[in-house]
Amino acid sequence: MAGRALTDTFRRISAIGSGGRGKLNSLSNPYKSRFFSPKSHKFASQRKDIRNASPVCDHFVGMTAEQKGPVIGIRHLQALLLFLAIVVNYTARLSVSVAVVAMTDAATTNPDFPEYEWTGAQKSYVLSSFYWGYIVTQFPAGFLVRRFGAKAVLLIPTLATSILSGLTPYCVAWGGWQAFSVIRIVEGLFQGLIFPCIHEHLAKWSPPQDRNRLGAFAYSGADCGSVLAMAISGLIANGSMGWPGIFYVSAGTCGLWCLLWLALGANNAPSSRLIGIREREHIERSMKRPDGFHAQKIPIPWRAIWTSAPFYALLIVRSAQGWANSTMQLQTPSYMHGVLEMDIKSNALYSALPFLAMWCMSYVYLVFADVAMSRRWMSLTTLRKSINTVSYWGPAAALIGIGFLDKSQTSLAIALMTINAGLNAGSGIGSILTIIDMSPNHSGMLMAIVNGIGNIFPLLTPLLVGVIVTDQGSRSQWQIVFGMTAVVFFFGNLVYLIWGTTDQQAWDAEDFLKPRDSECTQSGHQMDLKLKADTRTKTDSKTT
Repeated sequence: MAGRALTDTFRRISAIGSGGRGKLNSLSNPYKSRFFSPKSHKFASQRKDIRNASPVCDHFVGMTAEQKGPVIGIRHLQALLLFLAIVVNYTARLSVSVAVVAMTDAATTNPDFPEYEWTGAQKSYVLSSFYWGYIVTQFPAGFLVRRFGAKAVLLIPTLATSILSGLTPYCVAWGGWQAFSVIRIVEGLFQGLIFPCIHEHLAKWSPPQDRNRLGAFAYSGADCGSVLAMAISGLIANGSMGWPGIFYVSAGTCGLWCLLWLALGANNAPSSRLIGIREREHIERSMKRPDGFHAQKIPIPWRAIWTSAPFYALLIVRSAQGWANSTMQLQTPSYMHGVLEMDIKSNALYSALPFLAMWCMSYVYLVFADVAMSRRWMSLTTLRKSINTVSYWGPAAALIGIGFLDKSQTSLAIALMTINAGLNAGSGIGSILTIIDMSPNHSGMLMAIVNGIGNIFPLLTPLLVGVIVTDQGSRSQWQIVFGMTAVVFFFGNLVYLIWGTTDQQAWDAEDFLKPRDSECTQSGHQMDLKLKADTRTKTDSKTT
């Protein structure tokens, strides 16, 4: 009965259309509408169910298969395109860590190509320079994607990465590590646009019941890109193309993705020329969007965002992840080459194993999340916090153990690094998608803020490692690096457990910054009282 009542309710809401301001407000904030009025016990109980136990599933209970939309549709194609976008850009970004090893130690790779004698500090500049540019464009990316849409903005960084990757070997031959660093800074400036676009696009295309699947699949591209960057880069550097081939392959794959995006990408469901009516209505109805929703400009409630405790919890936990990512992704090849004394080919293959485990485990977490929500084992907030705890505190323990191993325990070191990365795969479902849960209307801007601040730490980490690790073969120096990362992991998740939430925030409402009807009524009543008081005063004066 409850499912049938909810179905009728959503049909009535859909029939309202966009006529009149009051109707638009009831659609934008259904919990304050007349259909969900607290005065009605029936709808109040349904509202409680929707907001608490299983917000992803409950309001779809009474829908038929036709109302739910096709099982596989254009929304899945958009998630696939986002997945591929992250893959090609991550491959271009992270393959540099393998390329630097090959460029400075020709004995472990193809010796027919130039070798450079760069110091540890200079290599750290090359690895960290990407993030110098990356953090600068995060915040502007939030405004750009709101103004121009994800299709145009996401194309720019991928096309620029293609061009810059192709030019890298020539620039390094001309200007050495300084030119290499400049190329990386410019590439970081462009790639800073990517993740705000990814989040904004997911928010536009992901119905609540599909959000875990589409979001986790799209973000698993980071793990796939890391695997390819570590595994294939070593093989390319050892082959006939040498280390320049790493950059040429990255240029080609980024260019190919741009063609696919131009042909198949769309900013939202109504603007897609490939989507069917059934799927389009399913996406828009499930997100409670009235006609013309995508054409309106929703103002950003800056004060409410910057005074929100859940927002700060999310900012801290993602900053901890940024620190850990830069340590594991950029420093793993150097650790294996220095402490474990592995050659470049074996180094690249074994460096890829942790990221392969992360890629596979991301789907294990996804299946668990789907089962947990469909069977209502826990609320969405509890689910995300539980997965995030395993993803952070498990790797923290593994990192401490890694620091105590040497070259005689290579297999154990690789096993611990693989377990560490595999457990950390749940951070996508655990905390990244929380941004869309909290604020689907401002997800792109929130991602720009969180990712921008969070990536200050990857900017500093390679420099800090360059200061701490003066001898690449020193196990004690690497212990400090891994121990610091474990501490960051622990406290970042602790803050998230205390203050984090997946509840949609009040400041996400489309009309949050508009005057409330009650406020207007109260203001008008006060003006009437003041007018009566003035009139009475004048009358008394005349009488006197």
